[in-house]
Amino acid sequence: MLKKPEMILIDVDGTLVDSVPDLAYCANEMMKRLGMPEPGEPKVREWVGNGVERLVRRTLIGQLDGEPDDALFDKAYPVYLELYAENTSKRSKPYPGVKEGLEYLKQAGYRLGCVTNKAEQFTVPLLKAFGLYDYFEIVVSGDTLPKKKPDPQPLLHVAEFFGVEPSQALMIGDSVSDVTAARAAGFQIVCMSYGYNHGVDIREANPDAVIDSMAELPDLLKQAARGAA
Repeated sequence: MLKKPEMILIDVDGTLVDSVPDLAYCANEMMKRLGMPEPGEPKVREWVGNGVERLVRRTLIGQLDGEPDDALFDKAYPVYLELYAENTSKRSKPYPGVKEGLEYLKQAGYRLGCVTNKAEQFTVPLLKAFGLYDYFEIVVSGDTLPKKKPDPQPLLHVAEFFGVEPSQALMIGDSVSDVTAARAAGFQIVCMSYGYNHGVDIREANPDAVIDSMAELPDLLKQAARGAA
């Protein structure tokens, strides 16, 4: 059973926002400009989760693991960055229940932070486009610190920012990267069932709980509070 946390950190892609439609559009357009086969949205959906650079590398080789030719990557990466800067939130949308969940957390007095592997230049505009940015007291992007998830550094950084012990903190994410980071940081971890985990059921990573909507958070956290009492 979860313990009632003092602080909650939330991931972006695959947790708050379904960003694959824009990411896939940019991947297809990049490949078209390079004269290479377009991967299509279903494949991109399996490759998302470790930042834009990793997505570009996967798109170029057409698979999850491996590395493209350096010269090809150096040519492709700026093209993708230019495309995504113009298409960060045109096709993406928050998942059902996100606004309700965040509103509950804010009203209930939880300290809220956002921790994502997405670069700041894309994270902030995306959150602002959907009216999500102001729910968070701190946003840590993939390029804010020297290390990003699955390293625990971003989570521990926010715990220190709030002055909260890791044992009193909760991470909400959708991938094995989130679970790994949370476990290494000493956080509790709740995962969304619908996110991006390279086609693998997130339950296999053994998070503390799995929910289908952030609208389920009130019941989950009220149970945790009752358990603490």
